[in-house]
Amino acid sequence: MTDNTGTYRLSQLATLEAESIHIIREVVAELERPVLLFSGGKDSIVMLRLAEKAFWPARIPFPVLHVDTGHNFAEVLDYRDRRVVELGIQLLVASVPEAIDSGLVQELPDGTRNRIQTPVLLDALEKYRFTAAFGGARRDEDKARAKERVFSFRDDFGQWDPKNQRPELWNLYNGRIHSGESIRVFPLSNWTELDIWQYVEREGIELPSIYFAHDREVFDRDGMLYAVHEYCRPREGETVFTERVRYRTVGDASLTAAVRSDADTVAKIIDEVASTRITERGATRGDDKFSEAAMEDRKREGYF
Repeated sequence: MTDNTGTYRLSQLATLEAESIHIIREVVAELERPVLLFSGGKDSIVMLRLAEKAFWPARIPFPVLHVDTGHNFAEVLDYRDRRVVELGIQLLVASVPEAIDSGLVQELPDGTRNRIQTPVLLDALEKYRFTAAFGGARRDEDKARAKERVFSFRDDFGQWDPKNQRPELWNLYNGRIHSGESIRVFPLSNWTELDIWQYVEREGIELPSIYFAHDREVFDRDGMLYAVHEYCRPREGETVFTERVRYRTVGDASLTAAVRSDADTVAKIIDEVASTRITERGATRGDDKFSEAAMEDRKREGYF
């Protein structure tokens, strides 16, 4: 597009897209064995679309990895499996239930599994010797993620030190690592939730139906609406009712809440997101409620 001076300028979305594609290509050029973390959520879906465009008409030159808690929304798993077949890429699954059975991790007393994903992720990265892992985290999601560099160095234990990060001047990224070390890469760092939805609209990207408003049986727990399903049941005193809801983010089904909404199209969701002042994780992710520093503590241990 051109402005009133005749100067050609990229739109906001085109600028973000170009930056993200540059980052993805840089990783493939600099690091030997990259992998893309793919859950079937909207951010990883957009990231996969960017990877597709980065190497078109060739195939995406790396596999995708899903850390599977075993507590998944069926709509998301169906989408995940269909999408990787469409693109002809390899899907690797790191299973939390299998890790529990093998003794790698222990089931938590409350039955939730989001907080025990980290050892499973680190085990998979070591098993396949991945030197770089693409994640869909954005800086607007959480205070800890706002501290993150695009190229986030991890030591040979997979851990993150927020005080020991490399400078990124003029979009120059340092991917040098020693044996055993790795880089977490966040191509969507400068995107917001609104940018994601506007890009979905522009690209005509299909998303799991769970992101759009629908009637669902839910119950209220601590001001958050949880769907009734095999992984999440109401406790004594919690009343089940039907509400029109949608999901702003999808994670472990036992911890991810829905929000009241009538937004059943991408255009309506864009309007809704543009007017909200609550982050998606703050509104819907019960696993981030344990402490103010919950996310940073988990990231130090190796979580994304």
